[in-house]
Amino acid sequence: MHRRHLLLSIQCAIAFVIGLALVAPAQVRAQGKPVVFAAASLKTALDAIAAAWQKETGKSVAISYASSAVLARQIEQGAPADIFISADLDWMDWAEARHLIKTETRETLLGNALVLVGEAQSNLVFKIAPGADLGAALGDSRLAVGEVNSVPAGKYAKEALEKLGMWKGVENKLAQSDNVRAALAFVARGEARLGIVYATDAKAEPKVKVVAAFPDSSHPPILYPAALTASSRNADAAAFLAYLRSPEAVRLFVGQGFDMVAN
Repeated sequence: MHRRHLLLSIQCAIAFVIGLALVAPAQVRAQGKPVVFAAASLKTALDAIAAAWQKETGKSVAISYASSAVLARQIEQGAPADIFISADLDWMDWAEARHLIKTETRETLLGNALVLVGEAQSNLVFKIAPGADLGAALGDSRLAVGEVNSVPAGKYAKEALEKLGMWKGVENKLAQSDNVRAALAFVARGEARLGIVYATDAKAEPKVKVVAAFPDSSHPPILYPAALTASSRNADAAAFLAYLRSPEAVRLFVGQGFDMVAN
């Protein structure tokens, strides 16, 4: 029954984020706002930045959050996005190879870290080390992760676990989700004992705590590239993309735990 409930939660989360990606941007495009397709892990910081931009300029943006994989594929299918911000280089490369972005506008904006989280009130202690038995720490519960073959956070998690020799102990105990914030929610709601998310996600959710941090050497650098889409015709889109490097945006990104990347 617990497993059925968890699977139902995953299905609902998938339907919700895909609905946002498809419906919300189409509605706001008619209102003349730039539409931003952004990785789910950016939500807390980017919502604050969008509010700051509106306060400074009087203009607003519409932001649709989901997995980078979902967003990239929706752009390919003609979804009306003006800006794409991915949580890894792979999906931006994928979009660029299909001529879905304006290559000259592409830049790597942010960096992040990968952490293991548990419920805030948990007293679980676990040390990440080569060969550590994460499966034993999970017991009869699950490890919440992004989908390991497509969602950037899930891909980073699998790579880290494999490199550390921890993968076999958990591969049959995964609760995979369509985006990293859904994985975070599983842990926050107590539906999974542990989860692997970004450090910034852990900071955004008071119902979880960081149990341990993965070594940077255990996975590729976590980088967030951004670019205008090839179909964008909105005059304010470039201005908002540039604003992401403004002092106020940098303050908000760094305050949420992101690292700014120099280009």
